[in-house]
Amino acid sequence: DALAQIGEAEVVAVVDPVADLAAEAAEMFGVARTFGDLDEALALDECEAVILTSPTPMHAAQAIQCMDAGKHVEVEIPVADSWEDSRRVLAKHQETGLVCMVGHTRRYNPSHQWIRHRIDAGDFSIQHMDVQTFFFRRTNTNALGLPRSWTDHLLWHHSAHTIDLFQYMTGERVVASNVMQGPVHPELGIAMDMSIQLKTESGILCTLALSFNNDGPLGTFFRYIGDTGTYIARYDDLVTGRDEPIDVSDVDVSMNGIELQDRDFLAAVEGGPEPRASIANVFPCYEVIAELERQLDEQ
Repeated sequence: DALAQIGEAEVVAVVDPVADLAAEAAEMFGVARTFGDLDEALALDECEAVILTSPTPMHAAQAIQCMDAGKHVEVEIPVADSWEDSRRVLAKHQETGLVCMVGHTRRYNPSHQWIRHRIDAGDFSIQHMDVQTFFFRRTNTNALGLPRSWTDHLLWHHSAHTIDLFQYMTGERVVASNVMQGPVHPELGIAMDMSIQLKTESGILCTLALSFNNDGPLGTFFRYIGDTGTYIARYDDLVTGRDEPIDVSDVDVSMNGIELQDRDFLAAVEGGPEPRASIANVFPCYEVIAELERQLDEQ
């Protein structure tokens, strides 16, 4: 959907091991070729870059596979589901010099961009970010309610959005962190609830609550508490702390964060500047996640 809005983007192939799904996507967007194996697409001379939207456990290996084939790559968040694999992807990017970008979409959502512009102008400083990431997933299903072949994770996937955004918006590294998790689901093998606290070098705080048990509004809700105001971002919608709407329609060329993310990737592929969400720029997020995982392992 996002690439269809970008005139200079040509999708040359769709890859999916499930042939019917590949054919359905190709027909929907007028793509001529489908493949069941990534290597087949990587062999195409006209394939310059790859966008990976595969299951999280495959991200690191496939990103490395693409760069080994000489292709630029954008991989859906998170870049990996382990510290070791995160480091391997960064090392491959550094070795090849190819564009490697991770889909940290919150850096692109107009709602968060609007706040970042205020920060850059010196009109707003964050004192505390209070964030809720709430889903209702007591079975192994995705956001559309379809069965999953892999298990999603609050720490390695969902917290990555907020941890990265917190460091990006404050312009500071996290120097102190704490995590607690609730009971582990007997079938899924993951904690269904988690609480994370972060602090930057200047003392800015982030409080993050995550749950797969929430039977209510779904998604992530960001409250920015600052020195000159309070703002609440709900995806691409932004309101003040008193629920007054803020128009963010003129922040960028689109209101679609995925489209803006893809535009940044393609511009870099064409020789433009390093993407805002390059693997190097978002890597500090995974350093924090690795530390939080270490704490959980010791609990």
